[in-house]
Amino acid sequence: MIKNYNIDHLGIIHQEAREPFVYDQNYVNTGYGNLRNDQMAHLRLGYIIGAIGRIPTSILDVGYGTGDFLMLCKRSINQCHGNDLFTDLLPNGCKFVDDITAEHYDVITFFDSLEHYPDVNFVKNLKCEYVVVSVPWCHNFNDEWFENWKHRKPGEHLHHFNEVSLRNFMQEQGFELITFSNVEDIIRKSNTEHANILTAIFQKKH
Repeated sequence: MIKNYNIDHLGIIHQEAREPFVYDQNYVNTGYGNLRNDQMAHLRLGYIIGAIGRIPTSILDVGYGTGDFLMLCKRSINQCHGNDLFTDLLPNGCKFVDDITAEHYDVITFFDSLEHYPDVNFVKNLKCEYVVVSVPWCHNFNDEWFENWKHRKPGEHLHHFNEVSLRNFMQEQGFELITFSNVEDIIRKSNTEHANILTAIFQKKH
């Protein structure tokens, strides 16, 4: 493993020493472009509905960014909530949430956000039926590959998952895997032959 990274018992790669990363308004507002934002929103919601077999009754999008996903959700979901560092782009009709562990939601989504949290073990405290996660897919073939991987981003991406370590982590946090895929790669294309983005849906163990 390269300097300043370690692999834990679940197979997750964590950055150790960390310089504070400044998230400004421009960073949070970055999207894929208007058309691709809309396509991604439809792709994500369709994937959720297909996996759980129904339209969610409520949803919390953690790290909603440009707000495109929540704008789509509010067309068919009565209770739409969002959490992010800035509130400017929260769509009208959606409620901002400060504490994502305080209330119960049918579905909680982490699209490109879980890997940014200094400590991810808060997931066990989420009150919901389903958790949806999309993260960069860390294949970690060798140290050279990992050191030059475009998603490593020291100080910004603090944890790196593959399909096994993400399943292991969520299992330990109290959630069972329903499905995983690289469905977002149809929009977020990569110049390699390997899957770029890992998307997975988990159900709360009862």
